[in-house]
Amino acid sequence: MATLSTLNDIKKGINILHENEPYLVVEANFVRMQQRKPVMQTKMRNLLNGKVAQVNFHPGDRIEEADLMRKKVDYLYSDGDNYNFMSQDDFEQFILPKDSLGDKIGFLKDGDKVDALYFNGNPISISLQPKVELKIVSAPDGEKGNSAQGRVTKLAELETGVSIAVPLFVKAGDTIRINTETGEYVERVS
Repeated sequence: MATLSTLNDIKKGINILHENEPYLVVEANFVRMQQRKPVMQTKMRNLLNGKVAQVNFHPGDRIEEADLMRKKVDYLYSDGDNYNFMSQDDFEQFILPKDSLGDKIGFLKDGDKVDALYFNGNPISISLQPKVELKIVSAPDGEKGNSAQGRVTKLAELETGVSIAVPLFVKAGDTIRINTETGEYVERVS
């Protein structure tokens, strides 16, 4: 395991080991107040149970990157609160609870290939591609005058059931590319 040398090494998206459990840094803000030592304020999600914690790190704190192994897996299906995956290497199947996946489930469809994250030999979460392509199943028509009032987006429902803001020209049946880190529309796929 690599030890992070400074507070500035703690960034959004890295996995660190805190109290012997792996966490994903969701937010990281460097704060320096008058007459005080600098602090890295973080918001982290526990990769084992999905709980979010706010932790402040101070200079001199020993911070280690979590040693996570990645393996290519196929997303098979969901049965409500559990999501079923199969390893491409050995065809071993495993289940991850909805809580451990967070908002990633909104961008998963049956048959997707993703990276599973393993901690101490056990699957704990998944990592999606930075961008995915999903089909729009319903989108209201853009109304005349919406753009004059500064509103240039509308909510559209994706094939996975999640709704995101899209430009007015996007319609039902279109396939769009989405940034999985921000959950935002990127472009329409032709």
